[in-house]
Amino acid sequence: MAHASLRFPHAAGSFYPADPDALHSQVLQLLAESQAIDPVDNPKALLAPHGSYEISGGVAASAYACLHLRREIIRRVLVLASCHGPEPVEGLVLPAAQTFLTPLGGVTVDRDAWRLAQGLPGVRVDDRPHTPEHAIEVQLPFLQVSLEHFSVLPVLVGAEADPHAVSTLLGMLWGGPETLIVLSSDLSHHHPYHQAQWRDKATLAQVWRMDGQLEDDQACAAPALNGFLQAARQHRLTPHLLDQRNSGDTTGTREHVVGYAALAFSEDEIHAHH
Repeated sequence: MAHASLRFPHAAGSFYPADPDALHSQVLQLLAESQAIDPVDNPKALLAPHGSYEISGGVAASAYACLHLRREIIRRVLVLASCHGPEPVEGLVLPAAQTFLTPLGGVTVDRDAWRLAQGLPGVRVDDRPHTPEHAIEVQLPFLQVSLEHFSVLPVLVGAEADPHAVSTLLGMLWGGPETLIVLSSDLSHHHPYHQAQWRDKATLAQVWRMDGQLEDDQACAAPALNGFLQAARQHRLTPHLLDQRNSGDTTGTREHVVGYAALAFSEDEIHAHH
């Protein structure tokens, strides 16, 4: 069990390149080509999709491109995602592993945040759902290229998880400018192109209103997002839509598409308007 504290990449070679140089240049290229509708310089939180880089990497890059001015400021990233495994996941699950490996190197799990989070109701430690899960892993290379020195708290949020448990966790670990929150979520799944556009627009309008009543078919990380929106309302964050597309825009097939959006949430609007 010498490797018990390491979580090895599961999605390398399928969701993104396994070769470190190819991965690094793909992420750099995606970041360079990203064009945010409403750019934000200092996001407190990002929502990014977790499909393969070929399909949703351009949308994800619109979120991560916002971090360039905070490259050296952000030291801790809380990454919340849904589970895609066959086993249903209860509550909020932290890994036992203390390092998440990608082809670009290891990302350390933030020990202090990890210990604190375990004291909360509904939170447990279990590597099993983390091992095959891509939703957190695909965000890490973007963070590795965008930030200087950071640790991560990877949290998988079960489909039946209590959004209040999510907002409590976020509230406790909210921190200051050194802490970034990343929500890893796609939007609607397997609808025809125009129907997906219409559904995702309605979902984003709901996020815009900070209405944390999203259903599972609107966003795969709905419980995580609902809990985040509770916390975001309390902290008066302002949402900015950076990019919205679906797999029909990026791969061409339009019968059954997956919806993607990139959003940034900033805390500066109160000062900006005076």
